[in-house]
Amino acid sequence: MKTEEIISLPTAIQQSIRGIYANEKLATPTPAVIFAHGLGSTRGGEKATAIADECARRGWAFAAFDFHGHGESDGTMLDLRGSRLLDDLDAMTQFLQERGHQTIFLIGSSMGGWATTWFAALHPTSIKACALIAPSFRFLEWRRLNEATRKQWQTNGRLRIVNEWIDLELEYGLHAEANDYPFANLCERFATPCLLFHGMQDDTVPYAGSIEFAEQCAAADLRLYLIKNGDHRLNTHKEFLARAACDFFQETLAESWD
Repeated sequence: MKTEEIISLPTAIQQSIRGIYANEKLATPTPAVIFAHGLGSTRGGEKATAIADECARRGWAFAAFDFHGHGESDGTMLDLRGSRLLDDLDAMTQFLQERGHQTIFLIGSSMGGWATTWFAALHPTSIKACALIAPSFRFLEWRRLNEATRKQWQTNGRLRIVNEWIDLELEYGLHAEANDYPFANLCERFATPCLLFHGMQDDTVPYAGSIEFAEQCAAADLRLYLIKNGDHRLNTHKEFLARAACDFFQETLAESWD
């Protein structure tokens, strides 16, 4: 029987993140999939729902949570930092391990793709494989800002981001962590089997960044899907993303059993 829990987990900065944990087979340790959402989104988006349904069909556990400052979790958007994204993923991973899940897969979208990739690079023995959806590998760099805007952000301490999906303010401390997480170092350390999806109509995070990562990262098994009519969110492709990601995860399981 499927069980679904609303969970609240403490993190390294003494605040809590809130999420959902669903498991079809309570008595048997199963693979578990964690979904990490994008900037300004929450754990309950269309892609998360599609992935949860796919995991349920396979009898796998599924978990998703709101990053700090998002949804029902503690904090505000001004608290957002790359290091805190990783702390949040660490709390979720530890929770699943305590529930007996020894095989953990990560799926990250946009900002969540940055967090997923870095977490796997820093914890190579904890994560079996990853799937990335329009990942923002240079999330902390904000390369699309011109120098004047960047200096104004540093001076004022805050930057307002507005597009068709979000309207929010970010503190300069987010960008200040960029030197702690250089792209070259990520490429050097990331060796986890990975399936990468990116829309060629993505005008938020250009797909060239995924090609660059695929060319440079250390992972021997990295597969890149370019979706010609796909935008940044790729919601119209959500069922395909969920099925392909879980098929890839199943393949890594089969290889480990051989």
